[in-house]
Amino acid sequence: MNVPLWAWLALGAVIVVMLAIDLLSHRGAHVIGFREAAIWSTVWVAIALAFGGIIFWAYGVDAGTQYTTAWLLEKSLSVDNLFVFALIFGYFKVPREYQHRVLFFGVFGALIFRAIFLGVGVAVVERFTVILFVFGAILLWSAWKMLKGDDGEESDQSNNIGVRMLKRVIPLKDEYHGTKFFIKEAGKRYGTPLLAVVAAIEAADLIFAVDSVPAVLAVSSEPFIVFSSNAFAILGLRALFFLLSGLLERFHLLSKALAFILAFIGVKLFFQAGHEVISPSIPHIPTWVSLGVIVISLTLAIVLSLRHPAPAAVDGASTPESTDESTDEPAGEPVDKH
Repeated sequence: MNVPLWAWLALGAVIVVMLAIDLLSHRGAHVIGFREAAIWSTVWVAIALAFGGIIFWAYGVDAGTQYTTAWLLEKSLSVDNLFVFALIFGYFKVPREYQHRVLFFGVFGALIFRAIFLGVGVAVVERFTVILFVFGAILLWSAWKMLKGDDGEESDQSNNIGVRMLKRVIPLKDEYHGTKFFIKEAGKRYGTPLLAVVAAIEAADLIFAVDSVPAVLAVSSEPFIVFSSNAFAILGLRALFFLLSGLLERFHLLSKALAFILAFIGVKLFFQAGHEVISPSIPHIPTWVSLGVIVISLTLAIVLSLRHPAPAAVDGASTPESTDESTDEPAGEPVDKH
């Protein structure tokens, strides 16, 4: 793909404008309800698909299929992030009216870090194709951990690397002060618990990038496709969280589907590396096959989850939403867990 500079600038402008609109439309502290989240989720999906249509028109079916597959892959993998976000919010007892502000800065940071990781990943793959074997092994290991129900995250966020590093830079207070990240007392600057939550979410996203970056590089090595697909998937992450809040536990088979998808993409990387490094006779799994596997896996997981609810869901066990509601506290109430 020969992507001109103006196309990169246009992509960057779209991302900046949409971030600005999103931030300005959610000023102040308020709870994002299902209807508002549904509207914004529809907007983000429509923008992502419209951009995919442009890719199809400008660069052909193969490039368009790569973009669609990479976007859907990142979108599906981001569901696993939502469970961790809910866990972090519950641990820090973040009032629901402040959660959208935290996630905005989490998304902003994720875009920056993901751009860096993807840029480095593309450069490394172009020079050392054998690294695809390593990426494939990482995805297979991640799939195995996910299948066992071990996502590597603990309920105790006091050991979160982002929070620990933040405490070395600035002292933290135990009380929320509205939507402020910093306060001054006696001439000294302190961070609020909201700042600690942002640090925890950014650290979690860095961990998830270990899975996401190799996965998207298995679909395409074109920088424009891998970044744009990840960017549009990440931009809709905040709305998706509020849309699915309280429903995540109902889709109890999604983790199994995501594990299967990661394993499939890992195997695809092995075939791709073998094709390029060992022998051209080793088959290469087409992108449209990957797209079909992702769509079918997610559809089956959702349908089967609804048809066969987990016992916890049937018995009305707590969900991320109920956890948030049970821990809603007014601004300024002490939070002593970190």
